[in-house]
Amino acid sequence: MKDAQGRQVTGRVRWRKFAVLAVPGFAATAALAIALADGALAASFAVSGQEFKVSAGNLDGEGFAQYGSIDTNVRGQLLPVAVTAVKKAEIKDLCQSVVTHLPVIGDISLNLHAGRGKDPVKASDLFLDATQLSGNAEFKNIEIGRDASTVDKGPKGAQGLQDLFAQQADHVKINDMRQVAWATNAGTFTLSGLSMSIAKGKQECF
Repeated sequence: MKDAQGRQVTGRVRWRKFAVLAVPGFAATAALAIALADGALAASFAVSGQEFKVSAGNLDGEGFAQYGSIDTNVRGQLLPVAVTAVKKAEIKDLCQSVVTHLPVIGDISLNLHAGRGKDPVKASDLFLDATQLSGNAEFKNIEIGRDASTVDKGPKGAQGLQDLFAQQADHVKINDMRQVAWATNAGTFTLSGLSMSIAKGKQECF
């Protein structure tokens, strides 16, 4: 690099400009590191590189909380999720599916069904880390816009970061639930009428 007179000039860093640009990034990284150290991660395990689909005819739950959080995979990538946490849940007509692409073979679908008879699926301390959630929902005694670090109606430990948005309710009912998720955790998970199948090609819950 040469100046206007043609003299060789070594590279220079405009430190004041660099500091203005870099400090916010460093601050955000530091804040995230502190948050993760404080247990901000949603799932307690590294998630796979594949999202899966979950559908249900009906989810009926006591002690509901919902807030934003983060999952991480084995590569250390951070994956934003909306955590839906329920103390006790009964689920009817549950379907879970994931499609895996294998070399030579191609797409393989793993499908799980349960709770299609008179006995529903039962779960306690249920955490759903979703990127999409839809259905027809009904809440009782709902609080919307509560600080995520103060929610107290869901399972133990179901809290987000301070100053972030959350909502909670005494009771939740979701009909025709459709969800795309990275992870599901539960203290107990009782799958009545469980059936699992593997098929070639894409066969998903929805």
